Amino acid sequence: MSESPGPHGRVLLVALTPESRTALGASQTEIQRFPYRVGRESRGTQRIGGGFVGERRSPGSRPTNDLYLVEHDEPMNVSRSHFQIDYAGASYVLVDLESTCGTIVEGTVVGGDTRGGTIALHDGDVIIVGTSNSPYAFKFRVG
Repeated sequence: MSESPGPHGRVLLVALTPESRTALGASQTEIQRFPYRVGRESRGTQRIGGGFVGERRSPGSRPTNDLYLVEHDEPMNVSRSHFQIDYAGASYVLVDLESTCGTIVEGTVVGGDTRGGTIALHDGDVIIVGTSNSPYAFKFRVG
């Protein structure tokens, strides 16, 4: 897997819920480097303009995730390191990073119970982070 852009033009993560939009800080974001990591914000919930969570790491340390999701209620759907999107060979894949609740891609549960898993991603696939009750749903777009 590589830390580089994908070869098929723009790759977008599109918010499908208000919570997803808040997490992205916009209706969509372009994924410019792979792997693109998503996980739960566990440093405390310091919100600043546009719903972004303020970075409170020491200078020089690198964030674990590219997108942090904030959860306020129990039970939690999102693990600290939940999933990543990567480019593998000739296609995009979602890799569940041994999350507790798993990730749902087009109705298929990937991972959960800390067992991890991988599934191919296609243009238009819906990704739900955690269980079907999760407020975090996104559409994967390539074009």
